[in-house]
Amino acid sequence: MNAHQLTRLLFLIAFTVLIAGVSACDQVVPVFSRGAVSETEGVAGVISIGAVLSLTGPPAVAYGLPMQRGFNLALDEINESQLGAERIKLIPIDDGGSVEGAVKAYHDLINNHGVQVILGPGYSNQVQATFPIAQQNEVVAISSLSSATGLGRIGDFCFRAGLTNDVLIPSSVEATHAKLGYRNVATLHDESDYYSTDSNRVVRESLYANGVTILASETFQTDDADFSVQLNRILELSPDAIFISALAPDIPNIMIQGRDVGIPYSVPFIVPYMTKDEVEAAGAAAEGSISFTSWIDTANTPGNQDFVRNYQSRYGFEPETWAAQAYATLYILVEAIMDAQSTDSTPIRDALTNITGFDTVLGEFSFNENGDAGYSPKVLVVQEGELVDLGAGSSHSSDGM
Repeated sequence: MNAHQLTRLLFLIAFTVLIAGVSACDQVVPVFSRGAVSETEGVAGVISIGAVLSLTGPPAVAYGLPMQRGFNLALDEINESQLGAERIKLIPIDDGGSVEGAVKAYHDLINNHGVQVILGPGYSNQVQATFPIAQQNEVVAISSLSSATGLGRIGDFCFRAGLTNDVLIPSSVEATHAKLGYRNVATLHDESDYYSTDSNRVVRESLYANGVTILASETFQTDDADFSVQLNRILELSPDAIFISALAPDIPNIMIQGRDVGIPYSVPFIVPYMTKDEVEAAGAAAEGSISFTSWIDTANTPGNQDFVRNYQSRYGFEPETWAAQAYATLYILVEAIMDAQSTDSTPIRDALTNITGFDTVLGEFSFNENGDAGYSPKVLVVQEGELVDLGAGSSHSSDGM
């Protein structure tokens, strides 16, 4: 945080203490709560923010825990910049990786904790169910991860910090088509997951727009473990590339099984939002694969290298994409709170709407008219087990496939 931001944040501290009144030594009551707080209640100026995370269940390792680590690192940095005073408090609730758990967490945070801002949940099908609750209660909701198209349009209190499919995919397809020269492709997607079906839809539209022929469109279900039938059908058609739209746990298995059935390494798997975790899990099968994504650890975006070093120092391993998006999300929220000079949801909503060109580890960040994020996508290729910028990597060609 630079000196200008620190000055504004210290102003916010003074502002919250001013409206809260003189605090008791041990009593901490959130200022950031629904409804006015009496000066006699001993408010200490803590801003309480809800966080709905998948800390248990299938999404925990891939999504929920990285999000929690990113939020916590940003939280500590922000609070330490305030001379060590704990001014922002997260109230995390585990949604168990389910839609029902996320809905329950939203009701708990709004009705029992009285928060006016909620971070999360992660999955798009969870966001589809919870954002209407936030909108009805006029609570600001920000998902750092969800990327299915259109969910920001649920209401003006709803925001997302990850690049949505309709932003990420079209330009990335155009870039890879120009770079790799593929003409005939196949697609494979999880038809039981909302994000994956939306991703596949945008992939197909983008391929058609670039004059690419889709030879096959195969599907599977979230709980499937064997993809050999679909992959063998794709193999028989000799595509130039294979587009996969799936959640993180399925991506390595698809790539491994694809190479096992004989899909050659000259045929790249192209996967929106494939991260280094999936690359590591797939091992050699991931070599040459392409990812459309929002962040890379080597980027020279503002504060990114400090973030990578601090994350590694704290947790003992490199940051994940979802951690970076969560980290940036909390800084974006704090910027909006400072701009609003208020802890009420409506001024914060208005300030978020006006966020434009804000420096983050993701790049220059803005919200569009739908409350969805705008910044530059990254197109990466796996080389020797590492994700590197496709523009800097060796080129692939579909000629002769």
